[in-house]
Amino acid sequence: MLTFQVFRDFAGMRLDRFIQRRIPRLSRARAQRIIRDCAYTAEGRRRRPGEVVREGEVVLLVREGFEEPDVPTAFGVLHEDAAVVAVDKPAGLPVHRTATYHRNTLGYLLRERYGDDEFVPRIAHRLDRETSGVVLCARSAKAEREIKMGFEARRWHKRYLAIVHGQVEDRGQVTRPLAPVTEGLHVMMELRDEGPAAETLYERLETRGAYSLVSLSPLTGRQHQLRVHMAAIGHPIVGDKLYGAEAEAPFLEHIETGMTPELLARLELPRQALHAHEVTFAHPDGGREMTITAPLPADLADFWAQQASNA
Repeated sequence: MLTFQVFRDFAGMRLDRFIQRRIPRLSRARAQRIIRDCAYTAEGRRRRPGEVVREGEVVLLVREGFEEPDVPTAFGVLHEDAAVVAVDKPAGLPVHRTATYHRNTLGYLLRERYGDDEFVPRIAHRLDRETSGVVLCARSAKAEREIKMGFEARRWHKRYLAIVHGQVEDRGQVTRPLAPVTEGLHVMMELRDEGPAAETLYERLETRGAYSLVSLSPLTGRQHQLRVHMAAIGHPIVGDKLYGAEAEAPFLEHIETGMTPELLARLELPRQALHAHEVTFAHPDGGREMTITAPLPADLADFWAQQASNA
């Protein structure tokens, strides 16, 4: 059973839109099916997709148990103290629960490891499921608030490593606003002049044949920003199912058939070659500057080493 309280910002919204907002990446049609199958009021009345939600009410989604897809569940701890835990999230592990993942999430695994009490590490920012690397967690409400405020105010610095298609110029900056797509897959973002500002710094570290290893520093934190920006300058990230050379086709194919050998041959990697390599922030207890680093994981390191042998 999932429980969603309706806060003021959502009051007056259709129930299907509310469920879309609370469970990321749901299409409206999927949200409507979920509501018809398993949505109830706190009193046990079945819900309808077109109902309007009211502030303070609780929406319940009740469904039979199901088999969650297997995901990597082992994660390393890069740093731990009384206020902060930094983990090295493996690619394939969702950060938060969704309609598909509940127990197989970083949040659930943290509660299993540290206990479900006031000191359980609270995840302070997001990574896409297929992106690996550093995730900062706070061990108190105060530390969580300070870390999140630092990200929102752009005081903290993130640096990613990515393997992209093509020979990237030495360095540059992409300044292109992003917004959710108006047509096609609702999970995607697109370049749009009236969208929120989005800025990315990139630097080529090395080129091997038809690929470049780049350092990416987002100056803003928009959804899918690095992936869209690199695709926009003609260097999509290897393995990206949404923003690669075939646009959204591999994403839909993967949903329908899974990772077939033919699809893997086209993508070259089963996941996007994007890794959250480094986060620099002020420690919430005392303000000292810290940099947490996660080494390039084996799958990306092996792919990059293979390009040297192919050159």
